[in-house]
Amino acid sequence: MHAVGRVFATLVVALIGVCAFLGYRGDLVLPWKPHAEDYVAVVQAPPQVPLDPALVAAQVQPVLVNISVDATLFGTAAAGSGIVLTPDGQILTSHHVIKGAEEVSVTDIGNGLVYAATVLGYDSTADIALLSLTGASGLPTARLGSSAELRIRQDVLAIGDAGGDGGAPTSVTGPITDLDASIVAMNSADLTRKSLRGMVQIAAPVVGGQSGGALADSSGAVVGVITAASGERPDGEPPKQANGYAVPIDTAMRVVAQIRSGTPTETVHIGPTATLGVQVVDAKPAGAQVNWAFYGQPARAAGITTGDIITALDGRPITTARALSSAINTRKPADRIRLDITAPDGTTRTIDVVLAEGTPN
Repeated sequence: MHAVGRVFATLVVALIGVCAFLGYRGDLVLPWKPHAEDYVAVVQAPPQVPLDPALVAAQVQPVLVNISVDATLFGTAAAGSGIVLTPDGQILTSHHVIKGAEEVSVTDIGNGLVYAATVLGYDSTADIALLSLTGASGLPTARLGSSAELRIRQDVLAIGDAGGDGGAPTSVTGPITDLDASIVAMNSADLTRKSLRGMVQIAAPVVGGQSGGALADSSGAVVGVITAASGERPDGEPPKQANGYAVPIDTAMRVVAQIRSGTPTETVHIGPTATLGVQVVDAKPAGAQVNWAFYGQPARAAGITTGDIITALDGRPITTARALSSAINTRKPADRIRLDITAPDGTTRTIDVVLAEGTPN
């Protein structure tokens, strides 16, 4: 009897084994937890196409322009580069190139013609501006890539008017070393400083005159707008470590799209620049305190003087100097605004001011 039982038990064990081998669909509990990477194949990125500097420069040079700026406010003339976006002369460049400009002229490298330019709009926080050339037509246009596809160690080419003298553009190449760099850039024209984020950093000796020029990939597509350089030394000696920085083209074109939409924001200004004609700083505890009201400008004509604190514009509180600039940024020349003012002695008043036309700020 016991022998029969042992045989039966053996048969049951054998049957279970057969069922398991044939694919029994019961729950299977593993003594460990599997990791996804154990089962997911890793796809290797395709090898990058080597960059031919001469070939890429030859492709990009015809769609570049040299920009010359008369900035009387700063007592100097400035120069930079730009990228042709449309056959009728919409030009992408850096905001700091045209900051303070009273007159802008543009030389097209492709045809050698000189055009008067107007500023269609800009975003100073992104350091991007859009110009329009008077009387331009049939210009060759840049082929735009996508900065979202850029990779660390990818070789790129920076090209622009390095000398700032309106001559032929020069180019440098180098690998991308950061895709989200944060920098503080100084404008050599007015010595102001600006924080910029999300920059493409390249290990190459970019120089100031190339601002507004193109960052291009190995196919000749524009993937960025050159905005800053580090490592330049006043004694003219070679820099210890030279880096260039560019606004990603995807970021730049979002600003362009906003300008083309005709709808201003607190950062994107469209059309001629309105000005109150004051220099302001943050007030305590809140407001924009006037350090100086410029002669011949709306603020001084309306009786605003040094020490006055602007606390509201059209009924909306002004808590900082930046808030005042942002509010003015959405206005146009000849707009009438209402300001709430607190004088140094604590008295308050409300005045109406008609904004004047100023330079890109």
